[in-house]
Amino acid sequence: MTVLGTAALNRATLARQLLLDRADLAVHDAVAHLGGLQAQEPQEPFTGLWSRLRGFDPAALSDLLTGRRVVRTHLMRRTVHLLTADDVLAWRARFDAMLRQRVLGTYRRELDGVDLEELEKAGLAILADGEPRSMGDLARAVAHRWPDAGPRPLGEMLVAALIPVAQLPPRGLWRVKAGVRNLPLSTWLGREVDPLAADDTVGRALVRRYLAAYGPAATADLRAWSGLAGLPAAVKAVRDELVGFRDERGRELLDLPDAPRPDPGTPAPVRFLPAFDNAILGYDDRTRVIDDAHRGLSVAGERVVLVDGRVSATWTVEHDTVTVVPLRKLAKAERTAVAEEGSALAAFLSDGESDRVRLAAS
Repeated sequence: MTVLGTAALNRATLARQLLLDRADLAVHDAVAHLGGLQAQEPQEPFTGLWSRLRGFDPAALSDLLTGRRVVRTHLMRRTVHLLTADDVLAWRARFDAMLRQRVLGTYRRELDGVDLEELEKAGLAILADGEPRSMGDLARAVAHRWPDAGPRPLGEMLVAALIPVAQLPPRGLWRVKAGVRNLPLSTWLGREVDPLAADDTVGRALVRRYLAAYGPAATADLRAWSGLAGLPAAVKAVRDELVGFRDERGRELLDLPDAPRPDPGTPAPVRFLPAFDNAILGYDDRTRVIDDAHRGLSVAGERVVLVDGRVSATWTVEHDTVTVVPLRKLAKAERTAVAEEGSALAAFLSDGESDRVRLAAS
């Protein structure tokens, strides 16, 4: 098999993640292509899409949320993601078992003795009136049935696992701060979640969709992105459709045959990524984008800057000023490019009121 070095994997990732060239895609189509965006921090997807789409208008994403074409919900890795309505309805049942196990992994002692089927029925009965509720309100409404469990474990199990729910707007709208209010996906979208198919068509679709946005990648990377147990049967079922490579560690990498794999020397522009961006979290081996020494940044909620395709700085914004702190010495041309992109980001985040950027010493 052909060995793909770190630089080759980096450029492939940037191309798939729409970070090598900003794409002329509709916002809905970009969310679909990326297989969703991690979104537990409600405003972060706006920066993620600004860095990926040419002429991105944040109102377009807000309109998709209020128009019920895009939803916020727990899915991959039991974290909140922004997904198209079609994808979440098609995929949700495939994630049910993983979501339950992840909640139980945190609250097994508290939920010991709780009949999860009964808990689900009780939660659905409360939500049947069509009124959105916070997790706390829903948990307190059923807590008298299981007083020893405590509201938090009951609420987490209900909204993150047992009942497919959407987090309703105004949560997640541009420049809006709002608490989480939940409704069943079927109520909010007017369609039921697709039942789990015996032949695992969803698993096969997930393999293809993941590779389109993240490949070439190993099955361990697929597992890290989805939270599912590697989808081995689904991978085996589509294996004849795929091409294989190896990385420098000897791991087998799979990919779609016609997906972009740019030359490793392709120039990569500076890109500002939001907290928890899937371009980093979507892999088990993240060295294609971030050095192991800085791996912790990706799970600590730090916003990062890609320079020559790699995490080379962190960034924050305060008083409409973007502040960049390099993680390595940046060449003069790199500092100039970072300052230019940071200035454009400041203008985006401030609705054109400021283009201030401050670049700390290397």
